Amino acid sequence: MTALTKYTKLESSGLWRETAHGQRREVIANLGDSSLVLSDPRQEIALAHWSLPAVIRLNPGELPAIYAPGLDAEETLETSDRDMIAALEQVHAALRAAGPHPGRLRNGLLGSAAAAILAVGAFWMPDALVNHTAQVMPIATRMEIGRMALIDMIRLTGQPCQGRRGQDALNRLRDRLLGTDSLFRVLVVREGIPRATHIPGRQILLSESLLAEQDGPELAAGFILSETLIAMQNDPVVPLLDYAGLHATFQLLTTGALSAKAVAGYAEKRLGVPKPVLDEAQLLQRFEATGVPSTPFAAALPPGSPLAAALVEADPFANVIPPRLMPDEDWVSLQDICSS
Repeated sequence: MTALTKYTKLESSGLWRETAHGQRREVIANLGDSSLVLSDPRQEIALAHWSLPAVIRLNPGELPAIYAPGLDAEETLETSDRDMIAALEQVHAALRAAGPHPGRLRNGLLGSAAAAILAVGAFWMPDALVNHTAQVMPIATRMEIGRMALIDMIRLTGQPCQGRRGQDALNRLRDRLLGTDSLFRVLVVREGIPRATHIPGRQILLSESLLAEQDGPELAAGFILSETLIAMQNDPVVPLLDYAGLHATFQLLTTGALSAKAVAGYAEKRLGVPKPVLDEAQLLQRFEATGVPSTPFAAALPPGSPLAAALVEADPFANVIPPRLMPDEDWVSLQDICSS
C-alpha cells in the first residue's frame, strides 16, 4: 500500500505517558509496517508496541498531537513532529480502508437497539433516541462531531486566534486549572460570542474581550472553570443531536456518521440557548481548589443574579491574596494571542 510504503521506518521524538497520571517520558517513536514502537532513547529498550489500526488522535487539529493506542487506553503519546503526524493520519486511513470492517457488526447491533427504541412510541422516542446515541458514542465520533461544530461556529467567530506564544500561555493556564491530563481544549475567538461557550469535542471558546479588557487572567480562568463544569454535567452532544433531528440522529446511531449538513446552523442555536444554572457549591469548590477568586467572574454575571451574589459573599480569596495564576510574561502573551 502506498501510504505504508512511504512512511515505513519513520522515526520521531515524543513524550509518552504510561498512565493517565503518570510522569511524561521522552521516547523515540518508530513507525513500522503495522505497529508504532515507543523506545527509550538512551537505553534503546522498547517500552510499548501500539497496533496502528487502533491508534486514535485525542485532540484533532491541536499541537502537540496526542495519540492513544485505543479508546479505553490510559497510555498517550505527544508529538509535534509534522511528518509523524501526517504519517499516522495517512497510514491509519489506509489501514482502515484496506482492512476488514468489524464496525458493520457493531452498527448492526446499534441498529437493532435503535429499532427497539423506535418501537416504544412517538412521545418517548425523541429524548430516548438522542440520549441513547450520546451514551454509546465512541470518543473518536465525539471528536469528529466537535470538529464539525467548530467549523460551523467559525462562521460567526472567525478562525480561532493562533498566536503561538499566546496559545502556549493559554495551554499552561488550562493545565494549571484543569490538570495536565485534561482533554479539554481552550480557544480564543475575536467575536461572535458574548463571553464564553463550549461545544462538543471538549472545546471551550473564550471571547478575546475576557483578555484584552482585563488586568489579569482571573476572569478568563473563571469562565474556563464554569464552562468545563457545565460541559461535564450536561453532555454538549445532546443539544447538538436535538438540533440535528431524529433522522440524522438515527443515521448516526446506525451508521456511525453524522453529516455536516445536519450540523449547519447549529452555532446560532447554541449561542441562543440560556446556560444551565450552575451549582453554587460545586463552582466555589472549583474556584478554591484552583486558587481563583470568584468575585471577578461574579461581576461578569447578569446584575441581580443570585449566583453572582453568592460568589461574591463566599469568595474563598476575599480576605487573602490568591496564588498567581500565571507569570506576567505569559499574561502579556495571552493578551496578544489575537494580534500575533
